[in-house]
Amino acid sequence: MTITPCRLDRAQNQTAIAQFLATCKRANLRKSSQIVSISLEIEPIDPLAVLQAIVRPDQRHFYFEKSGQQEAILAIDTTIELKTEGKNRFVEAKEFIRSASTNAIQFGDSETPFSGTHFFCSFSFFDQPLQENLSFPSASVFLPRWQVSRQADRCTIVANVVIDQTLDPERSSAQIWQKFQTIRAVKHQAIDLAIGLNKLARKDFSHTNHFKKSVLSVLESIQKKHLHKIVLAHALDVTLPIPFNLVNSLNNLRRLYSNCYIFSTNNSQGQTFIGASPERLVKIHNQHLETDALAGSAPRGKTAIEDIQLADRLLSSQKETHEHQVVIDFITRHLEELGLNTQRSSARLLQLPNIQHLHTPIRATVPSRVHLLDVVAKLHPTPAVAGAPRELACEQIRHYEQFERSLYAAPIGWVDQQGNGEFAVGIRSAVLNGCHARLFAGAGIVAGSNPDKELTEVQLKLQALLAALV
Repeated sequence: MTITPCRLDRAQNQTAIAQFLATCKRANLRKSSQIVSISLEIEPIDPLAVLQAIVRPDQRHFYFEKSGQQEAILAIDTTIELKTEGKNRFVEAKEFIRSASTNAIQFGDSETPFSGTHFFCSFSFFDQPLQENLSFPSASVFLPRWQVSRQADRCTIVANVVIDQTLDPERSSAQIWQKFQTIRAVKHQAIDLAIGLNKLARKDFSHTNHFKKSVLSVLESIQKKHLHKIVLAHALDVTLPIPFNLVNSLNNLRRLYSNCYIFSTNNSQGQTFIGASPERLVKIHNQHLETDALAGSAPRGKTAIEDIQLADRLLSSQKETHEHQVVIDFITRHLEELGLNTQRSSARLLQLPNIQHLHTPIRATVPSRVHLLDVVAKLHPTPAVAGAPRELACEQIRHYEQFERSLYAAPIGWVDQQGNGEFAVGIRSAVLNGCHARLFAGAGIVAGSNPDKELTEVQLKLQALLAALV
């Protein structure tokens, strides 16, 4: 990867870009196609406003935000892409990113946050779909044509261009500079198309009795020591009189869940995967790894006193702390298999507006030989979204659940050219498709679980997500 720092100010504008593209084209006469990544720091704008203003419904996009940390990134259109499936999907994704990164040239404001090449990734829960016409591939990695990011008060636009002998530097530079100006001019205009829950038509994908019977059956397996834990999900299908408004839903999610990951990615065929996840799978920055054990939950109280009582019960619950410890042990064991020495903090509470979870941060230093996607492959799926033992739990999930999980409870995130990146777990999520949506939520079943209480927990999560989407 080559880096050519250069301030792209108004005086240089498209002339500097044209000259650089022409130089790259001349230097690439005998090579295969190359990627040039052009970064420009601009005045702060909201990437979600850009999604609202300039991204067409049929355009590929990827949105990833941590609003509580004032950080958001938007990817638009595709420069290069990998779609694959099977047991080697993480390895293939890693090699695709490494190959493209090695062949990339950076130009412009290379020291700004989120400058340069970033690859946006989504993986399905299972490596092989049960349905041949699955809306989202088992693994998708793409380098966008355009990227808009904001970190605190710093905002960066990135254009990714393929350099080959068909490139016209003058024409391409004019298009890039025009797009830069279009994005810079975006102003946020709030949209409020609240429908109201009374206008919804909703239907559980499978009867709620099926969920409770599944819980009872699983508890028998746990009692016989076949399983320690399994996470069973439930799906809710919803129909509106008008299409769901993506930007409005994302804005609601980030307003309501500022300490969650807010995400959206589409398949350019009408389906968009969207959600607000409290669960980080893994983050690596400058070889420092952060991950979280997130399992064990309780509702929030209606009063301050009730809230404290529910929190105390959660922290002292043998069932919930056991479920949480299973996840801690799994994460530390699998990170150690990669040669990492882990450190962890004491368990604490992660409190969301409608639910609270036991949460333990886990840290490690990562050697250069370990790629972020190596860690993703090791950790997915954790017991927090699958169960333990993992392989048997996944078999049982497919036996009991009557729908395809697709991207639900699977890794979604990004990787940059240095191997830094961040992945969330795609829980508290839904697939939007015009006027229709399928919402997903799950509950961890362990010894002592109660079918009615587990169903109540799932319905609580679904209701909170539904209220945000509309």
